[in-house]
Amino acid sequence: MAVATFAIGTGEFALMALLPGVARSLGVGVPVAGHVISAYALGVVVGAPLVILFAARMPRRRLLLVLQAVFVAGNAGCALAPGYATLVVLRFVTGLPHGAFYAVAALVAAAMVPPARRGRAVAGVFSGLTIAHV
Repeated sequence: MAVATFAIGTGEFALMALLPGVARSLGVGVPVAGHVISAYALGVVVGAPLVILFAARMPRRRLLLVLQAVFVAGNAGCALAPGYATLVVLRFVTGLPHGAFYAVAALVAAAMVPPARRGRAVAGVFSGLTIAHV
């Protein structure tokens, strides 16, 4: 799960460093290309409560796999996006599983260990995000 949080964190933040190149390849200015970052953030805000609401009865481990699959498919689509509008939509879709994944991963990690080790397990999951920031 730490590897998955690393992947999600990297997918979220790496585009910021690549933004000038993305803008050039799309033929738009950097501020306009920045909307792909905002689209991802909007996907996170919209996705977290909706995913938790609609998938509350799904087994947690299966939900983690589905959320990671949506994230991977969204990123693959972003890499193949033919233009700006498609990229914005796909970045939104890629952001949808973000918040829910972190919440469910923390719950799964905590449930896998004895109560005295739950904090360490959750910290292990979030270590991937910490490393992604670095």
